[in-house]
Amino acid sequence: MTTRVWDYLAEYEAERADILDAVDQVFRSGQLILGPSVSAFEEEFAAYLGLAHGVGVDNGTNALVLALRALGVGPGDEVITVSNTAAATVVAVDQVGATPVFVDVRESDHLLDTAQVEAAITPRTRCLLPVHLYGQCVDLPSLEEIATRHDLVIIEDCAQAHGARRHGRPAGTTGKAAAFSFYPTKVLGAYGDAGAVVTDDAGTDAALRRLRYYGMDEQRSVARTPGHNSRLDEIHAEILRRKLRRLDGYIEARRRIAARYAEALADTDLVLPAVTPGNDHVYYAYVVRHPRRDAVIEALQPRGVHLSVHYRRPVHTMDGFAHLKQAKGSLPVTEALADEIFSLPMYPSLPEEQQDRVIAALREVLRTV
Repeated sequence: MTTRVWDYLAEYEAERADILDAVDQVFRSGQLILGPSVSAFEEEFAAYLGLAHGVGVDNGTNALVLALRALGVGPGDEVITVSNTAAATVVAVDQVGATPVFVDVRESDHLLDTAQVEAAITPRTRCLLPVHLYGQCVDLPSLEEIATRHDLVIIEDCAQAHGARRHGRPAGTTGKAAAFSFYPTKVLGAYGDAGAVVTDDAGTDAALRRLRYYGMDEQRSVARTPGHNSRLDEIHAEILRRKLRRLDGYIEARRRIAARYAEALADTDLVLPAVTPGNDHVYYAYVVRHPRRDAVIEALQPRGVHLSVHYRRPVHTMDGFAHLKQAKGSLPVTEALADEIFSLPMYPSLPEEQQDRVIAALREVLRTV
């Protein structure tokens, strides 16, 4: 038996009847594009967060692209974000013609170091783009103060933070807009690509709805602005509606697994995840740190434990972003983390026997590497 970082098959078997019923409902509805399931999911997901508006789109990357465009971020603007993230965050900034400006992360929780943000602000700065990485929130109150002082917009990247909270406030409810991914691995995942943008602002909501449908108005007959084809599919929306009702249960299961890991590995030389005070962590990923990371991962493979790294290469060191001319060594914490972090298996249906297998294999390997 092989244990991997993520697997959906056990969850699918448990939820199969409901998932297939969702598909059948959509097929029998006679509406396959922007029908009742999309509208219902948009309303229900926004309500789960306590917001007025949700706009379903085709993936999390385009959720960011449309959020940036809806808020007027484009060529000539700078967007402050992090390099310790999925490339998609920076791809979105690049796609709207803006320039990503990186600040380092905190060693304790791997999140945007808000203490470094003001030094990165220039007259061209338009947007702050915090990434709620691995399932817990950036220090949003501090970021909100900075944004207010400098008249900047905040767009939250919540791809890994469905249900996360800071001081009781859900991720995605501080900025002018927030982007979510429902890629299958996410805390709330579809069975393919899907995403959404949420906002409390009616004007932003209207702009997003135009942008996702070729820039057209509500009658979908006249393009008012250059737009995209970025619609959430009805099938994914109906599946997500049903999974949304189980989201809090998924989160509790992830927290139980994280607690087992923390207890069983506390006396090893792994650096375990730290929950920042005030945060409610949802453990999209359980990311640990070890100076001999690659040796640990390699030694686990013959034992049937296959792990991954989130993320092995900071975005600013990737060839595809060489045009940003961010020197290696400029983000010392980000770069140090990239050499040492790796992720343990984490998904709600991970059986306890597999959790035990991972723990035992890790403890054995850590004694020898």
